[in-house]
Amino acid sequence: MIAALLGTDPLFNPGVHWVELLIVVIKVLAAFGVLLGSVMLMIWFERKVISDMQSRIGPNRAGPYGLLQTLADGIKLFFKEDLVPERADRFVFKLAPYLALIPALLVFTVVPVGGDLTIAGHTFELQVADPPFGILFVLAMSSISVYGVMLAGWSSGSKYPLLGSVRASAQMISYEAALGLNVVAVVLTARSLSTRTIIGSQAHAFWDWNVIRLGFVPFFLFLIAITAELNRPPFDLVEADSELVGGFNTEYSSIRFALFYLAEFMNTITMSAIIVTLFFGGPDGPIPRFIPTSDIWMPIVWFLAKTLVFLFGYVWLRAALPRLRYDQLMDLGWKVLIPLSLAWLLVVAAVIVWGWWGLLVGVAEVGLGFGLARSFGVGAARTEAGGTF
Repeated sequence: MIAALLGTDPLFNPGVHWVELLIVVIKVLAAFGVLLGSVMLMIWFERKVISDMQSRIGPNRAGPYGLLQTLADGIKLFFKEDLVPERADRFVFKLAPYLALIPALLVFTVVPVGGDLTIAGHTFELQVADPPFGILFVLAMSSISVYGVMLAGWSSGSKYPLLGSVRASAQMISYEAALGLNVVAVVLTARSLSTRTIIGSQAHAFWDWNVIRLGFVPFFLFLIAITAELNRPPFDLVEADSELVGGFNTEYSSIRFALFYLAEFMNTITMSAIIVTLFFGGPDGPIPRFIPTSDIWMPIVWFLAKTLVFLFGYVWLRAALPRLRYDQLMDLGWKVLIPLSLAWLLVVAAVIVWGWWGLLVGVAEVGLGFGLARSFGVGAARTEAGGTF
């Protein structure tokens, strides 16, 4: 390896090396630019949709249809005074916004947004990275982002942000377990932690999507848990303005407040993309493979369309549902989501290991949406492996 890096290895081709490095840099920059642009559009989209639902006009002055309103607000925040409370822990207070923003950027790097692309004889995937532990990386980053909220509230030296950080820690503990249990069900189905392999296991047609193969229960439980992890309404107890003024970010202003605002919407986009990846086939369309879908743009269009559905769903929930009380939030996580997630995971594991394929195929034939046996190939796996996974 050292010889290759120094250029003394006869098998080393520096042209290929630099082309591959250039491709990686381009993918990183493209993902960063696309995500930032998507956040700007998402903020405008949410404000516009909620205003329509509430019979208001919404953003309509900056640019056509108010599209540049988010950019104007961002420029305004850049030039506002940056305040640091006298009793704050200055280092942690300044570090916390970055702990909330950077994990959201990193999660997007393992999301496949399309198929393969060939340029100048080099074929690469429309995905920044595909590590074999991709789903573990997503769970780790989603947990780290909560630390930004917790440390922001603790370091502010004020009671309302501190209450928000305490709620953030309790909410993370309550809903992280349910989130992980439903991810495990998907991993058992795909038999891999790689996000691209998970998409490949759903690639035939819509009846192979995990939302159908696993039944709708893991999808709904995951959706509720990830909404609570994102602190989106009706689970926005961490920044409940009617109770805590602004919660964890009460003492923030200027660019640091903008970073928290950016991180919230960026997390919403990335986690909607994760839902599409885990349960809805990622960039694959709902049509069987015998209908040609080899166009490079069609997978991207399918991915964007499915992600947009969930983004609209989050906006709809914000406009339609009231905020839960704190005791209701805790009861839902500990008494409903975790037991139900664990019970369904045991059912999925039993189907895979013991091969209850006859019952499940019969259920699928009457239209209740359980294609587990055909999808897993349970009968063949049990015959070859003696009934073990």
